Amino acid sequence: MKICIYGAGAIGGYLGVQLALAGADVSLVARGAHLAAMKADGLKLLIDGEERVAYPRCTDNPAELGVQDVVIICLKAHSIAGVIDAMQPLLGPKTRIVTAVNGIPYWYFYKHGNACEGARLESIDPGGRQWKELGPERAIGCVVYPATEIEAPGVIRHIYGDRFPLGEPSGEITEDVQALSALFEKAGLKAPVLENIRDEIWLKLWGNVSFNPISALTHATLDVLCSDPGTRAVTRSMMVEAQQIAETFGVKFRVDVDRRIEGGRKVGAHKTSMLQDLERGRPMEIDPLVTVVQEMGKLTKMPTPSIDTVLALVVQRANVAGLY
Repeated sequence: MKICIYGAGAIGGYLGVQLALAGADVSLVARGAHLAAMKADGLKLLIDGEERVAYPRCTDNPAELGVQDVVIICLKAHSIAGVIDAMQPLLGPKTRIVTAVNGIPYWYFYKHGNACEGARLESIDPGGRQWKELGPERAIGCVVYPATEIEAPGVIRHIYGDRFPLGEPSGEITEDVQALSALFEKAGLKAPVLENIRDEIWLKLWGNVSFNPISALTHATLDVLCSDPGTRAVTRSMMVEAQQIAETFGVKFRVDVDRRIEGGRKVGAHKTSMLQDLERGRPMEIDPLVTVVQEMGKLTKMPTPSIDTVLALVVQRANVAGLY
């Protein structure tokens, strides 16, 4: 199985090492100092008190790699639009695309089976380019649970987690998704095949839609944000709105809202990805985590007053910082 990981940052690098050491034919698309370090010394993964090193093919020019069996997109969701053209040489008629990104993916309403079947979401796929040029029929859904970070160019540190649930948009258990799951398992990763990957997407998004923007606005870590009565109440209100929207699309939540918030609190003094991006001067994932939920609320004609308010504030915060 020829696999290209497009965006070999913290998560992509972690996957790259694990899959390469499991014997997969892996190539990585990266750039800058990180790419140079990987080419010179391999890609290093610090995990469980040891250093693992892999030497996959690395490039900043996807055209060098040829058609792949699987392309795993590990970019920040807002970066995908800028690489659609560069990705084309990797795509053949049978290539599958795994969306290992946060938030709602471009293919969400493909084989969805309700009144919104085939709908495109402008907030995450402007002009429907991903839908048209990557193709929803290629997609395999993936939810990313591990936490990793780039410690230095060419060096990935694993912090916690190893789960990458997978699923076809249609809910079918196909040979493609089974083969990919088996390969992930061989690489020491947990990749259960789910019949409704959208439930899992929403379970993670449920926290991200609230925890991320509120932390970016307050600079609070998860334990504080989920414990303080004021921010906890705002968080809960946003999550209830999101749940009502998701349930109109048939999503089932396996935990209740208070248990989900409590799970966030137990993570401890953790900075959300949006807060980390703000502190590092990087664009924040506002649209795939928050704006898209507002857009889906409009599709369902459901009011989202708490989401609307926090979204307006975090967009202005990003604008003031020059990051939106």
